[in-house]
Amino acid sequence: MAAAAHPLYPHLFAPLDLGFCTLPNRVLMGSMHTGLEDRARDFPRLAAYFAERAAGGVGLMVTGGFAPNISGWLKPFGGKLSWSWETHKHRQVTGAVHAHGSRICLQILHAGRYGYQPLQVAPSRLKAPINPFTPRALSARGVERQIDAFVRSAQLAQEAGYDGVEVMGSEGYLLNQFTAPRTNRRDDAFGGDAARRRRFAVEIVRRIRQACGPDFILIYRLSMIDLVEGGSSWDETVRLAKAAEAAGATILNTGIGWHEARVPTIMHSVPRGAFAFTTKRLMGEVKIPLMTSNRINNPEQGERLIADGAADLVSMARPFLADPEFVAKAAAGRGGEINTCIACNQACLDHVFQNRTASCLVNPRACHETELNYRPAAKPRTIAVVGAGPAGLAAATIAAGRGHRVTLFETSHEIGGQFNLAKRIPGKEEFHETLRYFRRQIELTGIELRLDTQADATALAGFDEVVLATGIRPRQVGFPGARHPKVVSYLDVLTGRVVPGRKVAIIGAGGIGFDVAGFLVHEGPSSALDAGRWRAEWGVDLGYGENRGGLAPTPRAPVRALHPGPKPAAREVWLLQRSPGKPGAGLGKTTGWVHRAALKARGVRMLGGVEYLGVDAAGLHVRIDGQLQTLPADHVVTCAGQEPYRPLAAELEASGRSFHVIGGADIAAELDAKRAIAQGSRIAAAL
Repeated sequence: MAAAAHPLYPHLFAPLDLGFCTLPNRVLMGSMHTGLEDRARDFPRLAAYFAERAAGGVGLMVTGGFAPNISGWLKPFGGKLSWSWETHKHRQVTGAVHAHGSRICLQILHAGRYGYQPLQVAPSRLKAPINPFTPRALSARGVERQIDAFVRSAQLAQEAGYDGVEVMGSEGYLLNQFTAPRTNRRDDAFGGDAARRRRFAVEIVRRIRQACGPDFILIYRLSMIDLVEGGSSWDETVRLAKAAEAAGATILNTGIGWHEARVPTIMHSVPRGAFAFTTKRLMGEVKIPLMTSNRINNPEQGERLIADGAADLVSMARPFLADPEFVAKAAAGRGGEINTCIACNQACLDHVFQNRTASCLVNPRACHETELNYRPAAKPRTIAVVGAGPAGLAAATIAAGRGHRVTLFETSHEIGGQFNLAKRIPGKEEFHETLRYFRRQIELTGIELRLDTQADATALAGFDEVVLATGIRPRQVGFPGARHPKVVSYLDVLTGRVVPGRKVAIIGAGGIGFDVAGFLVHEGPSSALDAGRWRAEWGVDLGYGENRGGLAPTPRAPVRALHPGPKPAAREVWLLQRSPGKPGAGLGKTTGWVHRAALKARGVRMLGGVEYLGVDAAGLHVRIDGQLQTLPADHVVTCAGQEPYRPLAAELEASGRSFHVIGGADIAAELDAKRAIAQGSRIAAAL
């Protein structure tokens, strides 16, 4: 007898029969490299990480990428599965996942010319623009050896207890390098026309199926849209999908864009489900299940995509960093309790590209499950948390969740602190979700919330523990004219206390300066909330028409991707920094280029090495490269740093009280929600 459909998500939680096994739902936890894959000593941590998500109800998950041999390494001594003795550590992972009734596939990823190491190989000797190493072109025998390596890795994965493998054929890695004319200049059995370019990928799928048998999940991650010049055409993509199906693939997963593409694909300014149209277009071309991906972060969206015929399954990766119980909460009708991924990239992708262990800004416990635990308090205590910004919210909700009696003091009329500024920035609307999550946690954990309340030492006298999370205050600038009416703080602008004129100079080109610039040049609804408009701005061709790779022609765009371009800027803006060099150099590794490109396309002039001489009725006087200039600014917005704001500290010290200081009140070098939430979480775990 068939089980009754889920009342809220009948499509998302419908089982999927693969013939030899049945998945309990249509949710896949997609592949994410965490850094734990690279050392055998970290596999107990990797097993705990996957086990927690398996316990949270994920039907199928995929590991981070493991190379099939040394030449396929992402970096020297990175994750690899090519020798029998390596299977032992993997059994820790598969055993932990199976103990919770879930399934897991190992992703086989050969980096090709993306490998950050000198042993890399590729179909042709062409260096990637994002890599200093030039690959060695594979010989015909070398190609065969690479195919054998994929097959061997799949067999070892099967021996290690994995339920299947995902063959990484997208994002510009080796298989994708073979399928695209951009990187395949061969003229042999594995290059030339489209049929020969796809032969490498198809042979890998066919031989893995032969070697591993019929009862083994084989996912092929297909690049649906390359987003680079010289990428595959739509017809070639369809033909590859059909060939992979015929060769024995169980599921086709969706890959979007190459790492060298100049179109963003997964950061917060990308609309939810912006690329699901590619999977929907392929539906009906093949008979095996199709999976869609990229910027899917809530169960309602996953349900809509499947119900609308855009896919058979949805792949969500970073949402499971943010909340390992995503599926269980949705299935229980508790979707409002999900800690939503805000696609900031700060603790996941940025960490990986810095050779650091991945985690999550909104859930610092991700990838740290064995050492950051929120166990019930042995002896509940009374705790006062002063300040309801990100640090204070994390400290209060986790401490209360452990059983402590928590009172949260906030001088404002709402929780959120600096997140209330961030959520106003076009493209950062996801920050609303984090505040929604914390509001719900306050309700669930029984925190006493005192808004519009200025705490003092007397009010805090009766508490066992006091946590100061009082945040920051903007640093004052000191040049002549700094008190001129034209000079305002970024707080004045983002809170709406001041509406700047048509010409604005911004002092300070850190993260806040870039956010303020984006806020000032934007007018009307955010394109992050309109996938069609966003795709037009970034030059994504839904019809796969004139250009390969899904790019629209861009003959006049100042940035390759932006066409027909955004709406005219609402203001004329100068973004200035005192230090020489390129403004924004300290922005996130995976998102900084997007911010710079977007502002450049809207005419923002970004200047480094600026000496500020003063402000008067004529505007901002500066010296740049020895030349005196006057910028005719109506307003000068200062984003020149912050200082810790902790007025209670001296009062508490004078009264002999001990206390903890976290977040911006502790360190205010640059607003850092990642550090603030991590500090709040760790202090709450220790109390």
